[in-house]
Order: sequence, then structure tokens, then C-alpha cells
Amino acid sequence: MHTGNPRCVVNCSAYDHRGQRRDIVLDEIAEAMADREVRFVWVGLYQPEEALLEQLQATFDLHDLAVEDAHNAHQRSKIEGYGGSLFIALRTAQRVDDAIGFGETQIFVGERYFITVRHGASISYAPARARMEREPELLHHGPGAALYAVLDMIVDNYQPIVDEFDTELNLLERDILGETFHPRVVRRLYTLKRELTRLRMSVSPLQDLLGQLSRTRHALIDDDIQPYFRDVHDHVLRMNEITDMLREMLTAAVSTNLSLVTVQQGETVKRLGAWAALLAAPTLITSWYGMNFVHMPELDERYAYAALIGVVSLTSYALYRLFRRAGWL
Repeated sequence: MHTGNPRCVVNCSAYDHRGQRRDIVLDEIAEAMADREVRFVWVGLYQPEEALLEQLQATFDLHDLAVEDAHNAHQRSKIEGYGGSLFIALRTAQRVDDAIGFGETQIFVGERYFITVRHGASISYAPARARMEREPELLHHGPGAALYAVLDMIVDNYQPIVDEFDTELNLLERDILGETFHPRVVRRLYTLKRELTRLRMSVSPLQDLLGQLSRTRHALIDDDIQPYFRDVHDHVLRMNEITDMLREMLTAAVSTNLSLVTVQQGETVKRLGAWAALLAAPTLITSWYGMNFVHMPELDERYAYAALIGVVSLTSYALYRLFRRAGWL
């Protein structure tokens, strides 16, 4: 009697040579693999327990090191060959609840099986399966076609994230180029750059990974499906160029904002200095008359007070014109 699949098993299907799907449970995999009509089995897992991976290892004869990497996660992006099978580890990113979610996916590819193991923030690859089922001529190529569909979906998920970075940077441009310092703008720019750096750490390794798949001949990837990998490779190269450009723009935006704020602070200091000089001149002159000297001849003159006011006014006006001409006021 076959029991149902555990909750961590998102998908378990057998595909025949015509690309037709039949849902099965894990206990039926061995029976499906013995059926000559079955082209390959596609198993999708999300954060599986070690016991389940060991069960699949025994069923598909997976390599010990690959199973260990799939269980531990937090692996660098890579592609490894074990005999007639491939093991691929990569990082993923997608929009999750109005935020960027980063996750990991490990992929086992054999002659008659295709297994995905997802960790962290990672959406289901059901759209990739649905796409392949709409194009049975691609599924005829076996697990290599499934690998293409999943990698293409992973790369496509980067596009809306990159577009959002570009849109938000444009929205922040007015505040960046403004003369008023807004701490929230700098904090947001820093957050964007940090997230963009994490995104680049996901995108950049895919260049080499897809480059190997598109250039290197492998029994699991026939000549007809290889051009599809070259197309995904081109998308990754373009995505990597865009992320590099956005990182440079964010760095320039932070520097520009801080430079403008520094210039504005300098202008403020100049204005304060000019007004201080305007106040200092009359203060210096009038302070002489607060020292209680006995012999100050001009005090006895009839128009001494008016003359003093005139001197103070002329001095202040001369300084004001000087600072205006210098652009300090």
C-alpha cells in the first residue's frame, strides 16, 4: 500500500516519452523507473528532512557529497558532475510580500530523474513545469529540458527586482540632488546597495554555470536543447551588466548627495561668517566707548554722536557690499 507524500514534497510526477504527466507518490518512484514508457521522474522538494534525502539517494543512487550539500544548503553557486549525473547549486531571488526574498536551490539531474531542493525564500517551480507541459516537444528531451525550464524561470525572476531598483532610484533622484540633507535618503540608498550586492552575488555566478551548460557537451543535454541554455546565458549576462550599472549609480548617488550637502553646509558657514563680520565691525567701534576713558576729544564735539553713527553705518554698508559681491550673502 502506497502512502501519500510528505508536506515537503511539492511535486512528484512521472513523464512519458510524449511529455504526458502522471502524478505519483515517493513509494511509486521505483515502479515508475522500471516502466519503459516513463521518460523521467520530476521531484520537487522544499526544505526536506535528512531522512527524505537519504531515501531519494537510495532510490536514484545520488552521490554522498551532493546529498550533503543539498541538506546543509548555504552553498556557493556551482555545477558538479558525478558520473552520469549533474549536481547544481545556485542562489535565487524573487519578490515576496513587497520585499526581496533570497533563497537557494539544489538540482540533481540524471538520465531519468530531475530533482529540485529549495531552501529559504523560494517560490515553487510549478510555472516551469506547466510551461514544459504546454511544450511537450521540449519535454521529449528529458531532464535537460526540465533543467532549462527551471534555470530560465530563476533568471526571469530577477528582472522585476532589477526594474524595481531602477524605478526607486529614479524616484529618489529629486531628494538626492536636493540641497537639503535627508538621513532617510542616505539610509535608503545604503539599503538598496546592500540588497543589490546580494542580488549580484546570486546573478554573477550563473554566468559561469550557464556558460558551462551552453558550451560543454553532456549526455544529459542534447544538441537540440543546448541553444536554449545559450539564450538563458545571454539573459544572465544582460542582467549582470544591469546590476553592475545600478551599483555604480547607487555609489554615485550616495557620493553626490553627500557632496551637495557638504557644499550647502559650506554656503551656510559662509553666510554665518559674513553676518558675524557685519556685526563685529560696529561692535568693535562702539566697544571703545565702553572703556570709560577720560580723554576722548570727540565726546566734546557737538556732532560726534551723529558722526559715529555715520561711520558705523558706512562701515557696515561697505562690508555688506563686499560680501554680496563675493557671493557670501
